[in-house]
Amino acid sequence: MKRVFAIVLCVAMMLSMVACGGSKAPAAGDKVVKIGVFEPQTGDNGAGGKQEILGMQYANYVQPTVEIGGETYTVQLEIVDNRTTAENGPSAAAELINRDVSVILGSYGSGVSIAGGKVFEEAGVPAIGVTCTNPQVTSEYDCYFRICFLDPFQGTVLANYAYNELGVDTAYTLAMLGSDYDQGLVHYFKEAFTALGGTVISEDFPEGTANFVSYINNAKSNNAGVIMAPVSTNYAQLIIEASDAQGFEGSLLGSDTWDNNMVLESAQGKAVDVKITTFYQEGGNAEFDNGIKEWINANDDAKTNNGGNDMISAVTAMGYDAYFTALEALKAAGSIEAGAVMEALPGVSYTGVSGLIEFDEIGDAKRDAAYIKAANTETNNWDFVTVQGVN
Repeated sequence: MKRVFAIVLCVAMMLSMVACGGSKAPAAGDKVVKIGVFEPQTGDNGAGGKQEILGMQYANYVQPTVEIGGETYTVQLEIVDNRTTAENGPSAAAELINRDVSVILGSYGSGVSIAGGKVFEEAGVPAIGVTCTNPQVTSEYDCYFRICFLDPFQGTVLANYAYNELGVDTAYTLAMLGSDYDQGLVHYFKEAFTALGGTVISEDFPEGTANFVSYINNAKSNNAGVIMAPVSTNYAQLIIEASDAQGFEGSLLGSDTWDNNMVLESAQGKAVDVKITTFYQEGGNAEFDNGIKEWINANDDAKTNNGGNDMISAVTAMGYDAYFTALEALKAAGSIEAGAVMEALPGVSYTGVSGLIEFDEIGDAKRDAAYIKAANTETNNWDFVTVQGVN
């Protein structure tokens, strides 16, 4: 049965968000349920992780309590920095388990999600992936569910858009060596693009690369109409700068990791055509948009973690929806025991700002469309382009 929260913002409510911590401390005697937040706050994905956390913190501000088994519980966010990489995932995951959380949200980044999944599985604690799109996150671990679309879908959407809508027959892909996310999306894009009749030239770059000029020139020499680069925000900025400097005339196709105001700032005033796939477009839900903008502008830490402005990232909207999905699971379980929450999750149905959230038999969200939007290099905003499926 679908459950829809009617969210009423309470102006008198104090802001619960802090820069690197969890929720506002509960009052003495309150019953507390802990939700773990497994996200990067440092490393290559730190910017995106912070924006994903913002959605959860705002959701906790809007709805700081939940009714479980007839009793009111204060929801406490336990936030741990997984530092982006798979190497750091298990220790960050273990820290959350030690904090006795009932359910975990995250992570931004598939590789670190997969790395943490083993720890969550062994502990019997369910996790709700927010924007980790690699199929292995849920296929390898029964404890993992997720609310976003997957890489096979996103890669196919990008391929269809490049070939059918942009009219491109030669694509160049650029991915970081060792990144499960990058390599997975390139694989699915290449598979779909070549099936349509196109040609794909692929290159990889090592972690820490700061100069992308040679890669851009390689794309140009191969007459690529698009550069498809599903990379983290910091590399996206460098690719934009190099593309502008080298006069690349095609389109830069980014994935959900490019949906960041820092990417927009990098593109501002430059001769680049940036188009991305993402989960949410600002303007999709006026109540949510207005509420979170007011909240961000009232809190300096929130504004800093959002890149210095109140632009709404899709990952923030997804973090918000993930929090309320977790509350639905807790209510359905009637318990704060992790095992009971895991049993309840498959039957959860929640209509969020990003759309209807329900899970298939693997634990993946039933998503069939992605937003495509373009960077407006003059206004420093994202312009809606289309909603794209795979057909």
